[in-house]
This record gives sequence, structure tokens and C-alpha cells, in this order.
Amino acid sequence: MFWVLLLLLAWAFAGTACTRLCLAAVRATALDTDAATADQAHKHRHEHRHEHELTLYEAAFLSGGPARVADVTLVSMARQRRLLLAHTGWATVVDPRGRDEIEQSVIGAIGPEGQSRIAPVRTRAAGAEAVRRLADRLVRAGLAVPDGAAATVGAAVRQVRAAVPAVVVLGLTALLLPIQTGTPRLLVGLWFALPLILSLSCLAIARFEVHPYARWASPAGQRLLGALVRRPAGDERSFLTSVAVRGIRAIGEPQLRAAFTHRDQPWRE
Repeated sequence: MFWVLLLLLAWAFAGTACTRLCLAAVRATALDTDAATADQAHKHRHEHRHEHELTLYEAAFLSGGPARVADVTLVSMARQRRLLLAHTGWATVVDPRGRDEIEQSVIGAIGPEGQSRIAPVRTRAAGAEAVRRLADRLVRAGLAVPDGAAATVGAAVRQVRAAVPAVVVLGLTALLLPIQTGTPRLLVGLWFALPLILSLSCLAIARFEVHPYARWASPAGQRLLGALVRRPAGDERSFLTSVAVRGIRAIGEPQLRAAFTHRDQPWRE
């Protein structure tokens, strides 16, 4: 009867994974409903406008999260000559007066000496209170995914995928073991087929029913980002928008790109 223990273990793998996926799907559906309601309310408040226009910071957050907000702020200030980003990976403050709270956060992240390595500045600026408030506003507007929502659904799907080979291995192990009770091996195989079918069915349903969340933007946010990307390029605003949406890989200036990609050699301080 050892195969029964293996069967119980297979059901534990499949049942736990599928239950987690179902719960994540229910929460995702609730988030979709809340986001749609918030988006409709947001459009109703701005019905006199053809479309809500994302700010540079909003586009950056919806595309790449807090780190992208820090990057686009650094690039914007550098292009205005209010911040010097050296190709050696250092940031130097030229104008200590930030024009908004995000810029003030970047200047504060550089420190009172007015100079710092770019990598820690990006990290500190991304975790600033101003960026968290920006995220909260986007979530309330239904444009951003609440923290952890996309990760929860993705992790649940991965757990179900892992349960499939686990059930198969346990079933094959049970079939290879000597069965002393006279139970037909075909019947044993059918018992193990049940948790396997359950896992595969959950994956099939999730493929069509669970919304494919982006990491940061909700469906409404993705729609606005798509409209933003389709606009004609050519001016400074378009350049910064490209950086906000695509990240530092959109920077075409070698010196500026080198400032973000520079890495010290091991023997350097």
C-alpha cells in the first residue's frame, strides 16, 4: 500500500498548487474590477479631455517601476545641465533646487556633499517617499498594479507547473513498485491521472481566464502607455518619454549611457 502514500503526496502537490492559483485568480479578478471602476471614475472626472495624458514620472513608473522613475529624473536633470552625470559613474549636483518632489528626492539621495556614485543614488531615489506617493496615486487611479499582485499570480502558475512533473514522477514511482495487494497497475495509474488532470486543467484555465498582468501597469495603464508610445517622436519630451518607457537602453548619447553602465574595476575604490 506504499503507492497510496505516494498518491496522497501527489494530491497534496496538485491540490495545494491549484488552490493557490484559484485564490490568486479570485484576487486578480477583484483587482481587475476595482481597476476598471477606478478607471471609469477617473475618465468621468476628466470627461472634458480626450484622454488622460500620463506625466513623465507616471509613464516611467508604469513601464519600469520606482527604479525607472529615478533613471528618467536623473536623465532629465542631466539634459537640463542641472546635474552632471560623468561617464565614470558619478553624479554631481549643479543646481541644488529641485523643481518637484521627485527631483528633490534625487538631490537628497546624492547627499549634502553634492556628489555621489550613480548606482546608490538610483537605489535611494527609487525608495524615496515621493516615489511611493506616486505609486499610491497610480494604484488609486486604477493605472498601476498593487504591489505583489502580478508576482502572486505568476508564482501560483509556476507552482502548478512544478506540480505536474512531480505528480508524473510519483505516479511512475508507484507503478514501478511491487504491488502486493493485487490492485491492477492500470487502476493505480488512473488514480494518479486524477491529480495530473486537475493540474493540467488549472493551467489551461489560467491561460485563458487569468489576466496577464504587466509588472507595474494595470490594463488601463497599459492602454495609456500604448497611446503614449504611438505618438510621433523628435523633441526633448519624446526623448525623455522614450527613456521612461524603454529605460536607459533608449539613451543614444554615449557619454550619458556610460554614466549608467559604468562599473568600477575590482582594484578601484
